[in-house]
Amino acid sequence: YLIQVLVLVLVLVLCGSEARSPYQAVLQHSRIRGRQQGPNVCAMQQIKGTDRKYFTNCKQWYHRKVCGQPTVITYECCPGYEKIPGEKGCPAALPLVNIYNTLGVVGATTTQMYSDRANLREDIEGPGSFTFFAPSNEAWAALPAEILDALVSNVNIELLNALHYHMVNRRLTSEELKHGSTFTTMYHDTKVHIHHYSNGIVTVNCARLIKPDQHSTNGIVHVVDRVITAVSNNIYAIIEVDDDLERLRVSPSLCAAELSSLLEDEGPFTIFAPTNKAFEKIPPETLNRILGDPVALRDLLNYHILRTMQCSEAVLSGTPMETLQGTTLEVSCDGDKMTLNGKAIVIRKDQLGTNGVVHFIDELLIPDSAKTLLELAQGLPVSTVTQLFVEAGLSDHLTGSEALTMIAPLNDAFKGEVTMTPDMKQLLTNHILKQQISSKSLFDGQMLETLGGLQLRVFVYRNSLCIENSCIAAHDRTGRYGSLLTVDKVLTPPTGTLMDILKADARFSRLLEALQTAGMMELLNQQSTLTFFAPTNEAFDALPPAELNQLLRDPGALSRLLRLHLGAGLLVSGGVSSHTRLPPLQGDKLELGMRNYTVYVNRVAVVEADMMATNGVVHAVNSIIRPLRKPRPLYVHSFRNGELTHVCYCLFTHFVCVCLLTLYVSADNLFQKVLQSRSSRTMTV
Repeated sequence: YLIQVLVLVLVLVLCGSEARSPYQAVLQHSRIRGRQQGPNVCAMQQIKGTDRKYFTNCKQWYHRKVCGQPTVITYECCPGYEKIPGEKGCPAALPLVNIYNTLGVVGATTTQMYSDRANLREDIEGPGSFTFFAPSNEAWAALPAEILDALVSNVNIELLNALHYHMVNRRLTSEELKHGSTFTTMYHDTKVHIHHYSNGIVTVNCARLIKPDQHSTNGIVHVVDRVITAVSNNIYAIIEVDDDLERLRVSPSLCAAELSSLLEDEGPFTIFAPTNKAFEKIPPETLNRILGDPVALRDLLNYHILRTMQCSEAVLSGTPMETLQGTTLEVSCDGDKMTLNGKAIVIRKDQLGTNGVVHFIDELLIPDSAKTLLELAQGLPVSTVTQLFVEAGLSDHLTGSEALTMIAPLNDAFKGEVTMTPDMKQLLTNHILKQQISSKSLFDGQMLETLGGLQLRVFVYRNSLCIENSCIAAHDRTGRYGSLLTVDKVLTPPTGTLMDILKADARFSRLLEALQTAGMMELLNQQSTLTFFAPTNEAFDALPPAELNQLLRDPGALSRLLRLHLGAGLLVSGGVSSHTRLPPLQGDKLELGMRNYTVYVNRVAVVEADMMATNGVVHAVNSIIRPLRKPRPLYVHSFRNGELTHVCYCLFTHFVCVCLLTLYVSADNLFQKVLQSRSSRTMTV
């Protein structure tokens, strides 16, 4: 029964924690962080040099940053409590007064003053039940002078209407301000729009609640960080009437019935609307190409739209957000600036519509799906090969509508100055595949045809995916017609067999003699797939002369030694990870590892890796590879049948005897104490 009760309590606690809104969770975290300062104290994070404060969540607490700016921790009374002189923390609940006086208590004195001027005081002092989203003093000060003058010059109509738009004719706590809800205001039944965010921010018409849940006798006050304005148009109507968005408005895709009807839908949406200036920044040939391609244009516009409502005040750090186009935008902030993909290109924020919000940007966001292969490469660390493609006259392939895949080595893959030669041009044509593929579709043993007419092999290892000697080094980029695969090395297409590679390199002349002596020449010309850790002349010269002469006189021993250098299967250096093992043709194992970008095989360093052959790969070594010594066993004694069982039986019997003896001694001591106690009582009598 007790277990059932405990389980029930646990379920109720878990359900209660799940039911809490993100705001309540952050408030609770602030209480926990502030409890050492006394009861009902909340820890707040204030951005240095500003008056902006936030209840702190766990992530912000440890990073000590909001919007990339350093913060300082301050401690304040949690909502509804106040200090008492001489006592720690905030032990006293705020006395309940009417809304008018509450405005003064919470520091919204400008709203209190304007309520007086607009003859609203009598209403918010009298009977009723109201919710007042009261702008802070700083919010009123931030209003443009012409707007504030217009309100103050007509207090009986304009100012009163503005204040009524901040009021709802019922009591609403932060818990009742549900995400996505709307409430009818006291200004001509217009509505305010509420949004909760996962970081604990609550907004009303994109204004942040900075002092929520200030209770009063006739309602509740939520202090907000800006003066909110009435919303009557949807976001499509906002685009239709704004002169700065004319280029966006006349784009063929936006004029299409499908997209226009979408933006008039209920939403909510967030649109990062490019201004006329944003369109002017794009090269004319790029812009005309996109405008003339319905698929690319649709992707371009959908990349600017989120299917959620994201107010700028709710962004405290970088968050990836999915667009209608299907990929993500990194929405973040830097101080008071909103950023997209790390760029501060938002020039006007929070233009609220009935079905979403519009942010104006002065730079066009072009998704990968609307780019050519050359455009995909821009901004990536593959500028060297990109320039070489242009010099080789391959631009038409990389800017046209052919379905291709560009294999782009990182800049670090090129050593020294690279000049354009016929061989280099031919090599570059083999870095372009005749089909559009993604790395996720590649499989081991797959053959890929290049523009140069070669067949490239695919190798799949536990921690890497390689095309010949080049391994994938970054995520794919998929463009309008082509894909870009970033690799760590310049491709080395195979040009001959293992034997051809050895014959073409003077470093292996001693090895060729040894192979002929061992009768292994034909093995390296076969079509089986091998990995050869080929000893150079230096490796043979390092052998003691007596040992070398003995090997050369014994073809069998020489063959066994050389077969230890041959691994079954093809392993390029990019496929080597910690404790990679490769079975040799002779012996137990070859154990490989990577240290300081160098491959080691049985503790011998590879001096040149990835000389690709049609039937394998050659890795040059300057030392003869030896079998690894087996580690000595921990226990050297080997037990005969039944001997181990006998030893275990003896140990167990010994353990039982010790336990029984200990119990006997303890019982005897207890018995002696009892006898002594009885003897002493008898003598007393």
